[in-house]
Amino acid sequence: MNVTTKEIAKETKSESKIPKYKRILLKLSGEALMGDRSFGIDPEVVQDIALQVAEIVKDGTEVAIVVGGGNIFRGINGADKGMDRATADYIGMIATVMNALTLQDAFEHLDEPIQTRVMSAIAMQEIAEPYIRRRAIRHLENNRVVIFGAGSGNPYFTTDTTAALRGAEINAEVILKATKVDGIYDSDPKKNPDAKRFQTVSFDHALIHDLRVMDATAFALCKENGIPIIVFDLGVTGNIRRVIMGESIGTYVGGSCEIN
Repeated sequence: MNVTTKEIAKETKSESKIPKYKRILLKLSGEALMGDRSFGIDPEVVQDIALQVAEIVKDGTEVAIVVGGGNIFRGINGADKGMDRATADYIGMIATVMNALTLQDAFEHLDEPIQTRVMSAIAMQEIAEPYIRRRAIRHLENNRVVIFGAGSGNPYFTTDTTAALRGAEINAEVILKATKVDGIYDSDPKKNPDAKRFQTVSFDHALIHDLRVMDATAFALCKENGIPIIVFDLGVTGNIRRVIMGESIGTYVGGSCEIN
């Protein structure tokens, strides 16, 4: 994944020069930072993500990021092994801050650095700003990437829910959910070679058919606030920009779209 910003720009060239979305929230799982590793962080993967995000920031899109911590510690797994659930979730929140700082470092060490701010829902004043909604919006308006760490600051809530919550708070136009698959299917494509991928699907259809776009709380927040979700494959370099430019990448979830 040793690519440069110029190479990404060449690979993702689009007829449209104007991004479709002005302000987005990108949801990254902790596992997305692992690459092919079984644990921890793959520096090449992190650099690739930073390059892709830098490209859309230079196009004029305001970017906020929520990152999970599953590559280091997942709260629910700790609880399954006998830990107190709240304690396990707090440990998981700290893991997300570690990932947020890693992403920040990658942005600031690009050949053309991108200004970045990590905002934590748990006070860590030596390494991150406290989350303040108006300050976050101001950073975005000043073309800084904002990375939200420590989830929502409360146990029992996932980073998917945090993404939906922060997306609503900052008035994001769309939530991009970066995954290891190229969209939402009607069945598991790994088990069913005839599985059909949806290009567009309504909130109601996704809910009725339990398509598991996000967890139930996150999905309800997105539906209530009219924030569409695009599920796409992060593993293809340039896909973030393709989505921003309006190309038909992954699956669009929102409104009363017909299924196709």
